[in-house]
Amino acid sequence: MVKEKDDKDTSKGHHYDASDISVLEGLEPVRRRPGMYIGTTGPEGLHHLVWEIFDNSRDEAMGGFCNDIEVVLLPNNRVRVADNGRGIPVDIHKKTKVSALETVMTTLHAGGKFGGEGYKVSGGLHGVGASVVNALSIYCKVAVHKDGGVYMQEYSQGKKKSAVKKISSSKLHGTIVTFEPDQEIFKDIKFDLNTVINHIRQQAYLVKGLKISIIDARGWDNTKGMDDSDVFYFRDLGLELPSTSFYFEGGLISLIKFYNKFQKPIQSTIFYVEKELDGVGVEVALQYVDDIVDRIVPFANNINTPEGGTHVTGFKTALTRTLNTYCKKNEMMKESEGGFTGEDVLEGLTVAISVKLREIQFEGQTKAKLGSMEAQGAVATVFGEAFNNFLEENPDEAKAIINKSILALKARKAAKAAKDSILRKGALEGMTLPGKLADCQTKDASESELFLVEGDSAGGSAKQGRDRRTQAILPLRGKILNVERARIDKMLASKEVKSLVIAMGTSIGDTFDLSKMRYHKIIIATDADVDGSHIRTLLLTLFYRYFRAVIDAGYIYIAQPPLYKIKKGKEISYAYTDEERIKIVGKGADVSDIQEVETDVPVEEVEEAPEEIVKKSNKVHVQRFKGLGEMNPEELWETTMDPMHRILKKVNIDDAEEANKIFDILMGSEVPPRKSFIQSNAKLAEIDI
Repeated sequence: MVKEKDDKDTSKGHHYDASDISVLEGLEPVRRRPGMYIGTTGPEGLHHLVWEIFDNSRDEAMGGFCNDIEVVLLPNNRVRVADNGRGIPVDIHKKTKVSALETVMTTLHAGGKFGGEGYKVSGGLHGVGASVVNALSIYCKVAVHKDGGVYMQEYSQGKKKSAVKKISSSKLHGTIVTFEPDQEIFKDIKFDLNTVINHIRQQAYLVKGLKISIIDARGWDNTKGMDDSDVFYFRDLGLELPSTSFYFEGGLISLIKFYNKFQKPIQSTIFYVEKELDGVGVEVALQYVDDIVDRIVPFANNINTPEGGTHVTGFKTALTRTLNTYCKKNEMMKESEGGFTGEDVLEGLTVAISVKLREIQFEGQTKAKLGSMEAQGAVATVFGEAFNNFLEENPDEAKAIINKSILALKARKAAKAAKDSILRKGALEGMTLPGKLADCQTKDASESELFLVEGDSAGGSAKQGRDRRTQAILPLRGKILNVERARIDKMLASKEVKSLVIAMGTSIGDTFDLSKMRYHKIIIATDADVDGSHIRTLLLTLFYRYFRAVIDAGYIYIAQPPLYKIKKGKEISYAYTDEERIKIVGKGADVSDIQEVETDVPVEEVEEAPEEIVKKSNKVHVQRFKGLGEMNPEELWETTMDPMHRILKKVNIDDAEEANKIFDILMGSEVPPRKSFIQSNAKLAEIDI
């Protein structure tokens, strides 16, 4: 018998009416669900706040209203962005009945980018940038220089502290935004200077004639009582602080030169086209180099779209079609070889693609992928016609590009045959795990960990000290293959690389499947010396080149083993840096009170000294670990493998890209960049005698 619901039933779980509907006012939705607006509350989301404010200034420059932007990292986790644009309007908004400045800063989807003539082209078309930053900041202040005055308003957690007021007169024009992220939202607030510089360098290439300065003022000691609002540009305070400035007239051509600085070019002339078609501005620059990977750097309204989108699809289609047509027309390939695939024509290509649209659609608030369909056709047409003309007018360049693609086609077929031979028995699908892998007991990938350790000695200690249920160990003998210029067939012929791929279970190349990943933590545990750093860099390069999705998923970590074991009486401590060692031992300790215990002297001999001798002795015993293999299983577990005490660093795509860049320099065919790198970093090297 089914009991019908009684409308008067108000028991728990049944009562549901209008009073149960929550209405979040103002910027409350942003604070309640910040991930919906900035992607994450981790480091990427934290830096996204800077991009949102910077993009507003950059959009002024794209419109021709601004040519000087300054970004300053201030003490107390504050960031200041100033531009000499038109200045945010401060007059009363007809609909909200308050200043337009207050409307922009405290209302979602309010801005000059939804219609009218405020902006013809901009990146921040969602209209949430400034208000979202304001909502997620414990402190925010905007100063607008406009119409002969300076107008100011301050906020906290998205709420105004007072009305917009004119505080002084000014002959300048522009906007200054200073904000401090809220620690309630961002648990670890630490802006990375290199991240800021790299992002803004790209923007400088994209807007010709724009000067952008970055100042690291976090060490600024404001003893004179100066305020950052005392001047328009912070640099005018006359302080000697680390700074970087960018100004490029070459646009995307300059960007291609920057990316190919350490590469050997196949074509001497960089291809470039800039044209508007059906309201879509298209700009493309490309150059082929002697490499086996491609570098595609796409932008939509100057927003980097790392996941590509319609503009990249249009480019790839036109590139493949144009090269196939030219090759067939000039009879440069045998019919038996077939035609080029997208994979063939992309090999060794560095390309920057930039589109500008009035009405733009991104997939997601973080704007990682362009969804505007009109961009696909515009890029395909503009680039296809211009690149065909380039090939016709530059036969030598065309021959070099075609030969490069033919070589890639032949290598692809050879690599596929070799890979198919290796894969035909399903070895890479986890059917036959490598013998030296000490696997874990659990089959739940979410709680499984794979430690990549250097050498059999460290592997032995790790196997004995691990938690067998969740931790697997794969010892790597020596340095793995340098994948800088190696194709998949050569890679899989390397025993170490093949063992790693089999252990992961994902396969590789076009058969890669992230869902088959057997471990959701791959932990690189190498020694704290030059060889260990080399192996770690080789592994990061391997993951970056062939397993980028594994990095994007957050599965790659680097273990942080201690450098020292310190015994003071019966107390044992571990130090992970020289600074920690000094802190534990004590700054006032006499050198004669510190006994360096050589690594070939078992520390147990010191620990087993009679208690009365330990009490009478003031000596501190310091053991320097030179490798994981020198630790016994208990030490390795306690310091490096125990989830309750270990220190792990998660690898992001920037870390892997930096490792890849270093290998471009150190393992590439060009000698001058390698020589320059070694000379520049020689003083940073540690010599172990």
